[in-house]
Amino acid sequence: MSLKLTILGCGTSSGVPRIGNDWGDCDPHEPKNRRTRVSILVESPTTRILVDTSPDLRNQFLDNDIDQIDAVIWTHDHADHCHGIDDLRAVFQQSREPMAGYARPFALESLKRRFAYAFDGHDYYPSICTGIALNGPVEIGDISVHCVDQPHGGITSAGLRFQHQDKSICYATDFGDVTPEMRALYQNCDLFVVDALRDKPHPTHAHLDMTLALIDEARPKLSLLTHMDNSMDYDHLATILPDHIRPAYDGYVKEI
Repeated sequence: MSLKLTILGCGTSSGVPRIGNDWGDCDPHEPKNRRTRVSILVESPTTRILVDTSPDLRNQFLDNDIDQIDAVIWTHDHADHCHGIDDLRAVFQQSREPMAGYARPFALESLKRRFAYAFDGHDYYPSICTGIALNGPVEIGDISVHCVDQPHGGITSAGLRFQHQDKSICYATDFGDVTPEMRALYQNCDLFVVDALRDKPHPTHAHLDMTLALIDEARPKLSLLTHMDNSMDYDHLATILPDHIRPAYDGYVKEI
């Protein structure tokens, strides 16, 4: 194994089904349509990096038998990407060492303000994270991480490229437009995990045609669609998409 990806969650902010047992166009009898909030794990033989702490993090870790990580990267500070931060306490209790927590400077300020106890500790509770500004390329263990700012409504999210030896995984979620810098970062990666919220255009997220156009420009070997809402039925997508583009599902694992 050079790099390994685990899709912990591939749903939008409301998950699939939505509260009220609303499956939309998704077949409730297809297990791959049950989507928790979006998150991934990237691993080399020696390093584990979590991307985002979704509100479903506890169950995601239990479902995938995860109890240790080396670092977490937050793409941005929206609730569906960070409100599971408290579940990192259970990871801390295994190692008793605060883990490195990376985010773009403006997102990190927000996270430290909203979850001060996680970074600074509180009363009898020690700090579980060391906040580190993601200002540019960084080495986390034996994985190199590069980032780019992606337009996401009134803020930006961090798009990421993970590199270990000659293998690369790119992750682009929560963007509503594509910049030249994004196109450059995602070029010719081995595996591209990319936002495809729905078929219809959306003001802050990529819709399917936008995503397919970016994939066509970036030319990855394999692409996985993520952050999908309840209009995106797994079997329908698997039927209409070419073989090098697949819908993700919770628990999907790929080694490259």
